Amino acid sequence: MPALRIASWTLLALATALAGGLYLRERLRPPLPVLATLPHFELTERDGARITLADLAGAPWIADFIFTRCRIACPVLTARMREVRGKLPPDSAVRSVSLTVDAAHDTPEVLRSYAADWGVTGRQWLFLTDGPGDTRALVREGFLQPVEDTPENEAMPVLHSSRFALVDGAGAVRGFYDAYDPADLERLVDDALRLERSEPFPR
Repeated sequence: MPALRIASWTLLALATALAGGLYLRERLRPPLPVLATLPHFELTERDGARITLADLAGAPWIADFIFTRCRIACPVLTARMREVRGKLPPDSAVRSVSLTVDAAHDTPEVLRSYAADWGVTGRQWLFLTDGPGDTRALVREGFLQPVEDTPENEAMPVLHSSRFALVDGAGAVRGFYDAYDPADLERLVDDALRLERSEPFPR
């Protein structure tokens, strides 16, 4: 019995030391930079609901820029976003937000069909289009990412960023991540969960 008690206390001490070490390492990591601050926006989700910046406050979210007519980059971006969502814990409050850069074509109905084709349900992954706000203006002026019409390119009539953006619960962009780089996506998940754990945003 004494030996068992000693072993139990030893395991408890080791677990406490490990937890303390992880906590200290987390606190010593430099904070994620603030790369941009998003302006107020009001856009329309695939279900017709109006979504504002305030609606996304309180927890980190991950944005990407797509359009449904895209035959090259966007299917890859959506697949990568789905992979990222699969790496997040089921109880995580981190959301995904896909912003169309082709709002004239990508109506809520089109986005609803696109999301359904990818098996996306629920409100943890939003698909936003114009109305009354402008998705392209938000991409350019808020996220500071390029968008350019290229009508001569049938496969890619709109050129846009293939990077994911991590936004904190206060609307600040805290990182950009290459959707084609698996290591960068791992870093994105780690950073998103780190923000969720450490930032004192109200829920």
